[in-house]
Amino acid sequence: MSLARAQRPRAHVHRGSVDVEALWFDPVLLGEAEVRRRVLAGWSPGAGVYALAGGFLLRLPAPRRMECAGAPGLPFTLEGGVLLSAPLSASERERLAPPPGVAVLVRAGTARVYPLESSSRVDISAWLDVSGWDVVPVEGLGAPPPPVASLEPLAAPTRATFGVAALDPEAEAMRARMEGRSVPVPVARAPRLLDRLRAWWRGETQRPGAATVEARGAARASLLSRLGAWLRGTGGTSGTSSARRTPSPATQPSRSGPGLLSKLAGWLATSTPLGSLLGRRKAEYVRRLFELLDGGKLDEALRYAIPLSKGGLTEQARLSLGLPGPREQLAIRPRNGGVTSVFGGGAEVYDALRERYREAFRKLAREGRIEEAAFVLAELLHEDEEAVSFLERHGRLQLAAELAEGRKLAPGLVVRQWLLAKDVQRAVEIARRSGAFAEAVLRLERSHPAEARVLRLLWGEVLALSGDYARAVEVVWPLEDARQLTRTWLERGVEAGGVSGARLLARMALAFPERFEETRARVLALLDTEEADGAEARQAFTEALAREVEPRKEGVEVGVEVGVALLRPAVRAVLRDRAAGYLPSKAWDIRALVQLTGDPVLKADLPPLPRQPERRDFLSEGMPKSHVYGAGEGGPWSIHDAVPLSGGRMLVALGEAGARLVTMDGRCVAHFDVPAFSLVLSVHEDRALALAPRGGLKRLSRLDLARRRAEPWCDLRADAFAPVYDGSLWFLAVEDTVMAVDALAAEPRALWRVPQVGGRVLAVAVGPSEMSFATHTGEAEIERWSYSLPDPTLRSRQTLPGGKVEEVRSLSLRRDGDLAVLAPDGMRWVGPSAGRLVPLPTPTERVPRELVLGGAWMAAVDHSPICDQVWLMERGRGRELVHFVFTGEHSVSVRFLNEELLIFDTAGRLTRVDLTRGAVRRVVLR
Repeated sequence: MSLARAQRPRAHVHRGSVDVEALWFDPVLLGEAEVRRRVLAGWSPGAGVYALAGGFLLRLPAPRRMECAGAPGLPFTLEGGVLLSAPLSASERERLAPPPGVAVLVRAGTARVYPLESSSRVDISAWLDVSGWDVVPVEGLGAPPPPVASLEPLAAPTRATFGVAALDPEAEAMRARMEGRSVPVPVARAPRLLDRLRAWWRGETQRPGAATVEARGAARASLLSRLGAWLRGTGGTSGTSSARRTPSPATQPSRSGPGLLSKLAGWLATSTPLGSLLGRRKAEYVRRLFELLDGGKLDEALRYAIPLSKGGLTEQARLSLGLPGPREQLAIRPRNGGVTSVFGGGAEVYDALRERYREAFRKLAREGRIEEAAFVLAELLHEDEEAVSFLERHGRLQLAAELAEGRKLAPGLVVRQWLLAKDVQRAVEIARRSGAFAEAVLRLERSHPAEARVLRLLWGEVLALSGDYARAVEVVWPLEDARQLTRTWLERGVEAGGVSGARLLARMALAFPERFEETRARVLALLDTEEADGAEARQAFTEALAREVEPRKEGVEVGVEVGVALLRPAVRAVLRDRAAGYLPSKAWDIRALVQLTGDPVLKADLPPLPRQPERRDFLSEGMPKSHVYGAGEGGPWSIHDAVPLSGGRMLVALGEAGARLVTMDGRCVAHFDVPAFSLVLSVHEDRALALAPRGGLKRLSRLDLARRRAEPWCDLRADAFAPVYDGSLWFLAVEDTVMAVDALAAEPRALWRVPQVGGRVLAVAVGPSEMSFATHTGEAEIERWSYSLPDPTLRSRQTLPGGKVEEVRSLSLRRDGDLAVLAPDGMRWVGPSAGRLVPLPTPTERVPRELVLGGAWMAAVDHSPICDQVWLMERGRGRELVHFVFTGEHSVSVRFLNEELLIFDTAGRLTRVDLTRGAVRRVVLR
């Protein structure tokens, strides 16, 4: 339907060569079949077809230069947001007054205005007859990819590793009692309750090593423990069923003080005949153990030795070693009579055992029985670090490393021991997983400076491979013979560009003053440009240079003159950018920089610097701003994902068409010919991962943004994944398993994983010091897990109050652990890190389809057949700041990253929102 306005212009069609934005086809002149053939021939991805004035308007995805006489249809040009089938003079256009987003068709000498509404859009797929085709699901011809390999943690060394015989069954029973576990009883000879009662009535006792210890002795001794196990509901088993019910990595709260079971055991031991029986049995056992230790029979003594905890006496150990009868002391007499050794209940026996174990360790060490001596330290005394040091001194480096890792000692110590054991790969992998490079280097420098140098170089190489060139230079800089390597890393960081590259350029200028002329050319190339895209990088270079120059200025260090010489043009560039409105720099910052240059002319010419407002556009108070995007305002490619980069650049995913690195105005800087539907950006902005669905798998490719290269990596399953990574480790989830995948390896392998988290993983988010993921259990409960980084350690598990829902409409997880959930029944929550639930404001009467968190911001997205709407709101006050409307049937997506919001859709429309300055900018890809 045309609008009411109509005019009779002087020109009826375009002539000559014009930039054609659309073509109109008239079925009356060409026939329906020919019109459809021409529309299909001219269609390309991103184009749109509309019913207009009885014909069909083909809106091209990008303008094409054509000769009007040879065009397949009636050409339209675009002027001021209006499609024109004929040139209009200024007066004709003023009388017609067409609004933006409409088409003006001159037909039969009359110009009429036609709106391009979504309802008039034509689905040309209905023109294609596909009734003779069947949809066949496809599968890859190759074998499915193997499961992701994992760096499996080592278990603690066993008794056999140290060359020590197996623990005697009665000693195992005593150990179980001291640790508060159920006493193990062999199933084949498990005594019946009646047999235990008869044995108790007869008062039969057994000494360690007796033939019937497994039957009668263990049965009598385990009665109390089995009674406690029955009270706990474990049925006297070893507790494995309870462990299976617990999702693996949860931190269990420790009990403080004696519990109900301990009190009951104490009462039975002091107020019933059972106490006297157990007291005699314990006295016999401990006396026998002391005889073996004092008699130097260490081989046999180690079979009965009871491991002691490193700290104080636990409640279970006190009950096991303490006197359970009414007496206050237990006398242990040597077999041949003699002087009586009197031990008080529990604690004195404990201390005496500890001293005997220490003496046994010294004796074994003197005899050269190194592994057995280390066993006494690690297993009986629980002095793990001392045992590791002892093994290292005696050259048992492999065993020392295994013990350090198996006993979960400090990660820096574990890395140190594996490096000394010459297993460099495992040392580096554990250091990457736990972030323990610095601690390990510090430990090695005290005793092994050569190995410390090797590990420092490996540390720097890992940082450089992950794109963190600044830290790589800092790590390796103390090694003077490796300065050429640091220069190579600086060069690569500068090539990456952006803010990080500008900072590294400042560092390179001062670190290598002998190459001043070469560096000066690069600096001037950065400072002489006047585009808004480079303003942030110019400011970062200036500030980094000032931080390097200021502490050196009073001294005579080499490079100060170079820094001051470069600082003067840098400050002038910042002043220029500030005057152009590119930078909201504060006045006192500029004056400090000018003072640091020492340039009297610059000081004299410095103009007044009024304070610039830092909150503009939609951030200022007032009515919410609205932005409307027509269906024909997109670019030539479908946009499936986009991430902002510093310096105004963006990386966009174009699906099977690949990925592009573009400038702020949409110009292509580099094209990556790999399929890209989702992007995972490195925090260093020099690389990214591109993901494309391939059935149930994802095709992964690695993009090198600095060198403008891409390479296919692997196919793997990723049900949920973190949208950013540190260039080295990438967190993802497969069903109920979360893992940290090595993004630098040739084949995917996990350096850390946590399996069986109790439900399907819905989302994964990672920040500088925390990793979180959300699970959806079979009971429809939503649970959030939070881990501290760099060494992933479980901090908390929290089930959202009221989180039982039949279906999750939308879930958004922030890198700081904040969680937002939308349910179809209209319930809306935000789960902050504190665990409180805050109701979300409703931008409209209807519940939006999606909610995305972005720090202090959140975006609500609603999809409909006519248009998609996006509301940007403040989380704290719930105030609506700006409203975006995207007409058409293309689904809109949003993404928060680095204080920016990107809104994009498959029609090629892209909007970049600067949340710091409150600026909105439309970007059209070229």
